Amino acid sequence: MILDGRSPDAIAEAVRVLRAGGLVGLGADASCDTAVAGIFKAKGRPADHPLIVHVAAGTKGAESLSRFAQPLPPFAQKLVQAFWPGPLTLIVTRQPGVGAAAAGGQDTIGLRCPSHPVAQALLLACAEQGVPGLAGPSANRFGRVSPTTAQHVYDEFGDALPVVDGGACEVGIESTIVDCSRGAPVLLRPGLITRAQIEAACGEKLADREVLETPDPRASGTLEAHYAPDAKVRLMDAKAIQTGLDVLGANAAHIAVWSRSVVRSRSRRMPDDAATSAQQLFAVLRAFDTEGVKLIWVETPPDTPEWEGVKDRLQRAAAA
Repeated sequence: MILDGRSPDAIAEAVRVLRAGGLVGLGADASCDTAVAGIFKAKGRPADHPLIVHVAAGTKGAESLSRFAQPLPPFAQKLVQAFWPGPLTLIVTRQPGVGAAAAGGQDTIGLRCPSHPVAQALLLACAEQGVPGLAGPSANRFGRVSPTTAQHVYDEFGDALPVVDGGACEVGIESTIVDCSRGAPVLLRPGLITRAQIEAACGEKLADREVLETPDPRASGTLEAHYAPDAKVRLMDAKAIQTGLDVLGANAAHIAVWSRSVVRSRSRRMPDDAATSAQQLFAVLRAFDTEGVKLIWVETPPDTPEWEGVKDRLQRAAAA
């Protein structure tokens, strides 16, 4: 069942389901461990692999933040002020006794305040009805390609879950994740927000995770192999793609290409800018799977800061 996110009745129905401990998409009441367990079961995700808790903006969001998190260090407060609502997740020290299942049993928890108006309407309505935040991963089977439309979620789960449709994702790839639990900002997952933007906002250099004395907390989307379509993904430069296609000739019919440079019948053009490529990435991989291709050759993105998030997702998809 796909609910129209623009409808107040749809938001009210979603809140009713969530208050009762059910799932909407793969979202659940983050303060109810039993409800959160339903996310792990539906997704096929290990229960020790933490989820992100989404909170509303404004006063209600501040109340939810203090419910789930211990007081934030100054640099984390600056990141909240700069990027919330927006595609940034902060890993912070968790308040004891709340959100344990969503945190995967850790003493830290991931929090995000999304900017989409439908997400905000749902989160605010939930907060007003006693649901302080919604735990949720990307709404797909564990390890598979993330969804960017309500139809993608329906394709994964059918009528088993109600889905609130707010239109296609504007950003496309998942949020940037910054760990704020070890006294200095540490980038755990790149996204649309770049390293330079993070450092400028919080007034500190990102810490080198390799030299910290404590290990990274577990966080969403940081497994080596992730975001994978059914077809095998291979990252190649444009010259290697063209050479391979020329050598294979008619035998390359089972290969799809996503490239800024190579154009052929079974291909899609990768946009020249990182933001548009991020918005299209998962939809392109899903479309190729629908076509039944066996291999997806992707031109390696430029090695520049704005492309880091796209490159990260493609490398994890190729590692699967």
